[in-house]
Order: sequence, then structure tokens, then C-alpha cells
Amino acid sequence: MIRDKSAKKPANGAPKKDAARKATPAKATKASATKASTGKGAGRKGVIAVASPSFRRERALIKRGVWPVAGCDEAGRGPLAGPVVAAAVILDPNRIPRGIDDSKRLTAEEREKLFDKICATAQVSVAVASPSRIDRDNILRASLWALKRAVVALPEAPRHVFVDGRDRLDTACDCEAVIGGDGIVLSIAAASIVAKVTRDRLMCALAQDCPGYGFEQHKGYGVPEHLDALDRLGPSIHHRSFFAPVAAARAKHMPWTVEPVRDLFSVTEVEVQVEASVEVDASAEL
Repeated sequence: MIRDKSAKKPANGAPKKDAARKATPAKATKASATKASTGKGAGRKGVIAVASPSFRRERALIKRGVWPVAGCDEAGRGPLAGPVVAAAVILDPNRIPRGIDDSKRLTAEEREKLFDKICATAQVSVAVASPSRIDRDNILRASLWALKRAVVALPEAPRHVFVDGRDRLDTACDCEAVIGGDGIVLSIAAASIVAKVTRDRLMCALAQDCPGYGFEQHKGYGVPEHLDALDRLGPSIHHRSFFAPVAAARAKHMPWTVEPVRDLFSVTEVEVQVEASVEVDASAEL
């Protein structure tokens, strides 16, 4: 059988098979590189790219002539002991420290370094709600009170405030609540760092005042070591009385401080006295 040799030659303008084969891996490599840069189809499973907070919202207000703009956040809503610490920060647009992020995403060492840089370049204020205020007002109201106090204490009164969470503050200027704001708005992220570092330092100081609870380690949160200390030592003056584990420890170690709860649905016996002069006819029809 005789084969046509001319059939092996590609027509003019047609791509060669070898060239097509070489081009395919290149396209695949480019596509995979694009996916890796965008966080999609990354080689490591379970890795999620999280965007850092930005100064975009603050700059939008600056372009409209609204300045100063503050961000505020608190630290310490969840612990069983210690205060709630709120911070407010007005960043200088021309001197924003690099690396500012949600305090929960940073290590203790990174927070300490950024704390110093933020305090050196921005306007900063801090307010504290004590455990006694938390017991009196509840944790939410005490936190909002501290946040408002931090805003009022700023060296320069802001014209707009961003606050982390769902609740707006009763401030003289506009206030915008941003859910997850410490991971979105740069000013709130800066405030979260200041609040966290300040509270951690306070808890280390309280650890010296009340040794044995491990405040310097867990910062008052309800970890097993803290719960064991509560059960062994009972609550200190720095504990929040109405948080359930603290109340249980108080009932065990100081039962005389626990007021008995009256059961409104209990049946009490009532004594009825009948005068002897009153005759009752048992046979009377009711």
C-alpha cells in the first residue's frame, strides 16, 4: 500500500500538533496561577483567603468633606472576670501603620508592636466598664456605655464613627454599625488592637492582685483551668457575679450571699378559722 506523503504535512496556516501540545501546558499553568492568586483552586485544601480591612470607607467620607472619622471596638465581652475595655481610634491618613488587622488574626507579639505604632501616629482613647457595672447594667449595656465614653474621650471630636457590631452608639455625630467591622474597616481594626492589648495588660495586673486564677494566661475567659480555679477558690472581686459559672461558685463557697428564689407557683396552706357559733348543715344541697 502506498501512502500519500503530502498528507503528513499540515496545510499553510494550520497549527502544528507539537506547537499545540506545548501551548496547552502553558495555558494550564497560567490558569492555575490565576486561580492561586485569587484563592480559587489553591493547591492546599482548606485554605481560605481572607481580605484585610481597608481604609476605603474612611477615604470615601474624606472625599465628601467628612473628617475626623473614628473607629471603635471593645474587648472582653465573653470572659467571666475582668472589665470590658473599649477603644476609639482616628487614624492619620498619611501615617497609617502597616499590618493593621482584626486583633483576633494577630499574634500577641504583633498586637503589641502595632499598639505602639497606632498610639504614636493616631488619636486614641480608651474607656473601661468594671465588673460591678457589668453586674448592674448587663454586659451589652456596659459595653455600649464604654464605647460611647471612648468616643467622647477622643482628643478631637469625630464627625463620623464606625462601630463594630449591630448596635449604633448614641453619639453627637453620625454613627454606623458594621457587623464584623474589625475585619472590614481599618479604623475599627486599629481600635480592636488597642482594646485587646489594653485589656490583656490589665488582666496581667489583676493576676498579681488575685493569684491562683491564672488571669495572666487565659485573661478571664472560661477555659477549664479557670473553671477549676473558680471551683477550688470561689469567685474574686474581679469576677462577674451573674455569669453562670461564677454564680455557681459563689453558691458553693458563699451560700449566705445567694438570695433564695421564691417559687410563685408553689401552693401554700391557708388556715381558715370557723367560729363555733356558725352551724353548717352538711345535708344541705350545694
